[in-house]
Amino acid sequence: RMQPLAWVGIACLCLGAAWAVPAREERRRVEKPKPDFALYENLDLDNYDLTLDSYGDIIDLSNYEELYDYGDLPPKIEVGTLAPRPKDHEGLPEPGTTAPTPKPQAPATTSPIRSAPPGLSTIRGIPGCLRCLCIRTSVYCDDTDLEHIPPLPPDTTYLYARFNRIGVIRAGDFMGLKKLKRIDLTSNSISWADADAFRLLPSLQELILPENRLTALPELPRSIVKLDARLNRIPSAGLRPEAFQDLKQLQFLHLSDNQLDFIPTPLPQGLRSLHLQNNNIQTMHEDTFCDSRDQSHIRGALEDIRLDGNPINLSLFPNAYFCLPRLPTGRFL
Repeated sequence: RMQPLAWVGIACLCLGAAWAVPAREERRRVEKPKPDFALYENLDLDNYDLTLDSYGDIIDLSNYEELYDYGDLPPKIEVGTLAPRPKDHEGLPEPGTTAPTPKPQAPATTSPIRSAPPGLSTIRGIPGCLRCLCIRTSVYCDDTDLEHIPPLPPDTTYLYARFNRIGVIRAGDFMGLKKLKRIDLTSNSISWADADAFRLLPSLQELILPENRLTALPELPRSIVKLDARLNRIPSAGLRPEAFQDLKQLQFLHLSDNQLDFIPTPLPQGLRSLHLQNNNIQTMHEDTFCDSRDQSHIRGALEDIRLDGNPINLSLFPNAYFCLPRLPTGRFL
């Protein structure tokens, strides 16, 4: 009797296990959450812009260097270490041969000083060209601590000796320089110039002497076109009587910032610009600019007269300007 009961018990256990497995699977199937598609309904991917402002919120770059192994990069190649690729194979040496050694060449230069054509710059025996710069017919001696005019080549046309310590101009400093057209001695310490220092220069057109200590003007050649002696100490007594009358080529006379007491007359008819501002001029004559005996005379060239900065009232001399195309610049009240 016991055997049939045992078989019945074993059969019940097997049936219970068979029913338990589907029940467990059904329970897992019920407990698994379903995807909630409502979470994606409000996400507008069409209008989403990835900008620099929002980029950091999406991708964390703070530990980027730690994640990236820079040792895997290939070695950096320095610029200039690679030879250029030849255009053809004709210039390449044959295997096993030695390339010919190129002949050394002088480096090319674009400096105007070194590439100057033969001329004054090749003159070795003239001290002026050893201390100054001589290019063609121009001599440049700016800011070289000169205390006097150096000897110059005979063909000198332009001399620039500005910002030096030249104190005196001697009669022989420019002797024999028949081609000299321009002398610029701006910002020196010139207190005296010999009477014949410039008079014997037949081609001199421009004499530039501002910012010096001159108390008298030397005699000028008749070829002079422009005289600039501003910012000196020249009084009216430092001008020779009728100093400018015979200078028919003179067009620019600039004597501002000196100690003149009157306008130097007579003035040449070809004068175009007269600068006398900041002097001590207090009066003038009716014939200073015009000829009072010839009311029909018109002085059309003299269009630039500066008298501002002087203690003169220009309205007191109305008959002195009738021949001028323009009134002088100055005080009329």
